[in-house]
Amino acid sequence: MIPMKAFIISTCIALLAMCASFSQEARSESGIEPVASFKGAQVTGVTVTDKGRIFVNFPRWHETIPCSVAEVDRQGNFKPYPDEKTNRWEKGKTQDDDAFVCVQSVVADGDRLYIIDTKNPMIGTTVATPTLYVYDLDTNKMIRKYPLSESTKPKSYVNDLRVDREHGKIYFTDSNEPGLIVLDIKSGENYRMLDNHPYTTAEQDHITVNGRRHDGKVHSDGIALDKKNGILYFHALTGRTLYGIPVRQLIDRRIDEEKITKMKTPSPDGMIMDSRGNLYMGDLENNSIVYLTPDRKNIRTLASGKEISWPDTFSIHDGYLYFTNSRIQEAQDDISDMVFNLEKVKLPE
Repeated sequence: MIPMKAFIISTCIALLAMCASFSQEARSESGIEPVASFKGAQVTGVTVTDKGRIFVNFPRWHETIPCSVAEVDRQGNFKPYPDEKTNRWEKGKTQDDDAFVCVQSVVADGDRLYIIDTKNPMIGTTVATPTLYVYDLDTNKMIRKYPLSESTKPKSYVNDLRVDREHGKIYFTDSNEPGLIVLDIKSGENYRMLDNHPYTTAEQDHITVNGRRHDGKVHSDGIALDKKNGILYFHALTGRTLYGIPVRQLIDRRIDEEKITKMKTPSPDGMIMDSRGNLYMGDLENNSIVYLTPDRKNIRTLASGKEISWPDTFSIHDGYLYFTNSRIQEAQDDISDMVFNLEKVKLPE
């Protein structure tokens, strides 16, 4: 399962962006390269640091998982991060309150690793307050934690995040209780925006992958930050509309829907933006990875084929797009014999 992350635009282009059905240009590039594989462990999140360290996470969607967060080495092997103890949580047993319960996303930004623990195993009800943990990548020690007590609900599933250091904020999506969450990095204050709003709510109750219907509503999920233009993009997984909101609206807590852009896309999970303004996302229903061009007029195919099965989360490093295949549409029962892959593909020239 589960990975959208102020520019000036003419009135004409804005109107086109709100109602156009974008042309999907058939330009598939081959060259998917394996990075690591995980047997019986459903990987969702991935992040690659500036120095090339790779981190992944395994949400607690099944009774047993190898660990919640892991670091992957150059040979594709992985070990619990930051240590085994932090990853050793068992339902109903007394343990460290900071043990990871159900980690949904890991995001490296600068010399920090941000880990969001939904505290919601099996995507049911939270067993503790959803918490963001921040680790220093030089020392591998936790340097701060942010309980999201002011902005989450009993059934919240805090899904993904983006760090906005310029404004001192972190933005999250909640995919079980539709809405966005804003966290102040300095004070720790957090609050909800677009709570139960049509823009953060699922547009449909299923998607169809390889001809098979996959039921379920997943609300605001993918998120990407356009730092250059001050726009936060977000998307419901079971939906076909990408929204772009000026971060100033989230910071000032004043929503102006006329300034929120809307674009039609395939149904994605996670998303990420590169330094040139290309916005990458999965096309879950067509086993593809696509990207929205910087002018926001075309969706192009980066890669497609059988190697791609529910592209979940993305990270960019050294000219490559890293992505996880979480195979959600297939992983319904026993997954002990299933293999979940982390792969990479070259970014477009």
